[in-house]
Amino acid sequence: MLRIISSVIGLLILSYGVYWANNKHPEYRTKVLDVINSGNFHTLEARFTPAQLMEMHRKDLLKSDKHKFLEPSLKFFPYLLMEVKYSTLGDHTGEGIILWDLTDGEMVLNTQDWEKTHGFGDCITAGTERYEFKIINLLSQRGGSIDRDGLSKCLQIDSKILDLWLESCHKKKLIVQSGNNYRLHFQNPKLHVIPETQLHDRLVTKAFKHEERSSKRFSTHQIKKAAEAAFGNDFAIRSTMDVFLPVYSITVQNPDGSLHTSYWNALNGKMLAQGSYIH
Repeated sequence: MLRIISSVIGLLILSYGVYWANNKHPEYRTKVLDVINSGNFHTLEARFTPAQLMEMHRKDLLKSDKHKFLEPSLKFFPYLLMEVKYSTLGDHTGEGIILWDLTDGEMVLNTQDWEKTHGFGDCITAGTERYEFKIINLLSQRGGSIDRDGLSKCLQIDSKILDLWLESCHKKKLIVQSGNNYRLHFQNPKLHVIPETQLHDRLVTKAFKHEERSSKRFSTHQIKKAAEAAFGNDFAIRSTMDVFLPVYSITVQNPDGSLHTSYWNALNGKMLAQGSYIH
């Protein structure tokens, strides 16, 4: 009997450990799946080669004839592609695709210029709940700042409940208080968006190569939970699929031997912010 009880307790602990790791450290699960997986993966089609980009931006990247290019490399970064439907402001239903970056936690608004939201990454990391998104969405709609009376009138909730919501958002560093005003704690927040990515590039299948793929910082579960909380009760996810963005790493050797590396989107040929792509 004791052996059975011990086995049950051990199984419960193991199950909780798997659940915790999947939500708090999705990169662990991804690495395991990468080892197991032997199939193909979907990637957005590259429209530029590294040679084209190095030639196009030679003057900016090579400051003098003493600077030189090293061999470029290609790596694929993970995104979640979601087929969704949602209610529009005109009381209609919209249907479309969302492309969500699993590295920085932001939604891509347009694949042509790769414009993204700003603020969702912090919200996902903080484990933002549906009721907290009500505060965040309202602040975003009002330009990022509003006083307490304005919040109370718009949300139409009990004063004590509003205080609890505000305190929770404040503890998670999602909002800050300045006098009687509350504002979003993001620089240039961009959260009040239509839940749809303008997708201009077709999907192709790339043969599997483990060493080319970067691990996820956010899990599919985290993204789906955040999207459903942020975009309201009428938002629904029909299907999901993992896709990968081809990114070129272009390295320049300086005259003193030091190296400078930049990262380039192979779809639109534009440089990417380095922070999200350094591992």
